[in-house]
Amino acid sequence: MIAQGTPAPAILSANRISKSFGEIPVLFSIDFDIRPGEVHAIIGENGAGKSTLIKILSGIEQPTSGSIGFDGQTVVLPPNGAAESMGIVLIHQEQNLAEHLTVADSIFLGRELKKFGFLEVGEMRKRARAVMETLHVRIDPDARINTLSVADKQMVEIAKAISRDARVLIMDEPTAVLSVGETETLFEQIRRLTARGVAVIFISHKLDEIMELADRVTVLRDGQWIATVGTEALTPDSIAQMMVGRELSNLYPPKHEPDVDAPVVLGVRNLVATGVKDISFDLRKGEILGFAGLIGSGRTAVAEAIVGLSHRDSGEITLDGKPVNFTRVAQSVEAGLAYMTKDRKGKGLLLNMGLRPNLTLLTLKRHLKAGFLDTASESRALERAVRRFDIRARDATVAVGRLSGGNQQKLMLGKTMESEPDIIIMDEPTRGIDVGTKQQIYHIIAALAAEGKSIIVISSEMQEVIGLCHRVVVMREGRLAGLLEGAEITEAEIMRYAAGIKQSGHDERSV
Repeated sequence: MIAQGTPAPAILSANRISKSFGEIPVLFSIDFDIRPGEVHAIIGENGAGKSTLIKILSGIEQPTSGSIGFDGQTVVLPPNGAAESMGIVLIHQEQNLAEHLTVADSIFLGRELKKFGFLEVGEMRKRARAVMETLHVRIDPDARINTLSVADKQMVEIAKAISRDARVLIMDEPTAVLSVGETETLFEQIRRLTARGVAVIFISHKLDEIMELADRVTVLRDGQWIATVGTEALTPDSIAQMMVGRELSNLYPPKHEPDVDAPVVLGVRNLVATGVKDISFDLRKGEILGFAGLIGSGRTAVAEAIVGLSHRDSGEITLDGKPVNFTRVAQSVEAGLAYMTKDRKGKGLLLNMGLRPNLTLLTLKRHLKAGFLDTASESRALERAVRRFDIRARDATVAVGRLSGGNQQKLMLGKTMESEPDIIIMDEPTRGIDVGTKQQIYHIIAALAAEGKSIIVISSEMQEVIGLCHRVVVMREGRLAGLLEGAEITEAEIMRYAAGIKQSGHDERSV
């Protein structure tokens, strides 16, 4: 964090910046500045204008009006990432790596080291390894990007930015796919950078991260500047209230316990699959069952094996007591079991298409008339989903990639529910969305359970699991480490099982 005393002059500033796309204004006269050695957080609900502002600050977008200051001079930032030559480096929320390249190739892409016209492959590999060592991560510089985990890909993005000698480093949700340990490693690196005078613009929906890392916080709401405040004067509750303009005391809905004698709708016995070792559990009608554990513990692997996204080696899965063996997702959807992926941009949505084709992608058979697609039927389905899930878009034809993350997530929830499933598996249902939209989704999940739907929530956010779920399965290294119920569902207990400090005491009772 920046040292106390007289503030240093701003290195980068936005002066009365406004931005419109066509006739639609998205930013209204925003003032913002960041100083050397400072971590300045920009926060706000999805759609508040954060992404647009940082794109302007990095030269990707040009403002409709207003000006950018750099080192005290008014400048026009060069487009297409060329502002990196000035030391302004943006790490995008969506990873921007070429899957077929190696780690070293990715770090030096566009600025390859050459000698006598030939690539210095060995030197690039050496420097890439050195950058990784400063991040305290062990990633082979010769590894192909497509072989890395999502978390490791994020660390490569960070290494690529750091290697560019950034003066201003802009990080858009950098911890969304990182574990607790990886996040702390990242924070240590940010502190090293700020100690050297690097200015860091940090965007995160995790308010505890903001409180730990940031010196100042700028709050945006509906494209307008609300406040810029020193972190020492804030609490997570006050930040959340500024973001949404209302109290959020009822972030989680009341937890109504399901009938303990409710029938088992999904049974899993001795499941073995890629990343899964002998998992058994039951899901009851009207229950919200949480899956917690560290990244890589096998939570997603369980879901993918159940719905047919990955091969099941052995074990039994039953729906309403009847054995099933799904080899394709379409089969599980047809049987009334829907899976909502955690990767909405890569696997969940078609970002270049409009809302209607995204919503009905899994249920096209329901919208056929005389063998042809009935677009009027699709439009009616979209109208219902927009009302039910409060999806906000200027019109139905807008490319989904232009929507805020929260509205993309609500559209994906609408797509999942369009098949009218009785069982829903939601993998990271609120990843990368703001606290106001989280509140909406939490209440939707609780309402679905109250209607008799049965829900599995896989989440890396322990407070989310604690606040929503009736029971919690904790996984570790592909195995069921523990099962928590009632008062046992606490952050401390989840971590004891997730870290292997405590072993399951539920071996003799039904999971």
